[in-house]
Amino acid sequence: MKDKIFPKVPTLVLVITNDSTVFLKDGICSAYELFGGRCQEVKNLVRDLDLAKKEDGTPLCTVSFGIVSSRYGFIPADYTVMKYPAEEVASTPEMYEDLQLRKDFIGTIFKTTSTFDRIILCLPRHMVEMILDADVLPEGRVIAVTSPALKERVEAKDWMFLERKGARLGNENRDIIMDEIVRLSKF
Repeated sequence: MKDKIFPKVPTLVLVITNDSTVFLKDGICSAYELFGGRCQEVKNLVRDLDLAKKEDGTPLCTVSFGIVSSRYGFIPADYTVMKYPAEEVASTPEMYEDLQLRKDFIGTIFKTTSTFDRIILCLPRHMVEMILDADVLPEGRVIAVTSPALKERVEAKDWMFLERKGARLGNENRDIIMDEIVRLSKF
C-alpha cells in the first residue's frame, strides 16, 4: 500500500458501497438517510472515521461516502434521492452489468477518486470484478472488502484485501481499516 499523496495535509478517504433493499424513509432524503440493511455497517464505519481524532485532537481524516444506487448510479451519500421499489435493487451480475450500461457507475467512480489517499470498496464480488476489469482505480490506494475469490487480483494491484464478513464489512475488518487510516495519517 502506498503512503499519502500529500503528506502534510489531512488524509482523504472515500468509502464506497452499494444500495440496499432496506429503505429507512419515504419521500425525499439523502442517500445516507435512505438506505439501511447491509449499508448500516458501512455507514457506521463512515461515522467512526468522521469522528476519529489523532492524539493531538485533530481529525484523523476527511471522509467521503459514495453509494452505487441501482436507480441513480454512483452518487455521494448526501445526494438527495427518493425511495424506489426494492425489486429494482441490483443483486445479480446481470443487474450490475445493466446498471453499468445505464448509469456508468464505474466511469463516475473513476472521475471522482483521483485525489483520495484511500478508497474503501465494500461492494459485491461482481461489482469489484467489473472495477478491476476496467482498471480505473489507482494501485496501492484501495482497500477492497470482497470475496476471497478476488484475493489474488486485488493483491496484484497492491490493494489491501479483506474478506467480506457480516452483511458487508464485519467488526474485524472495521478495526483493520481504522488501524490502516491511523497508520496512514501519521505522515
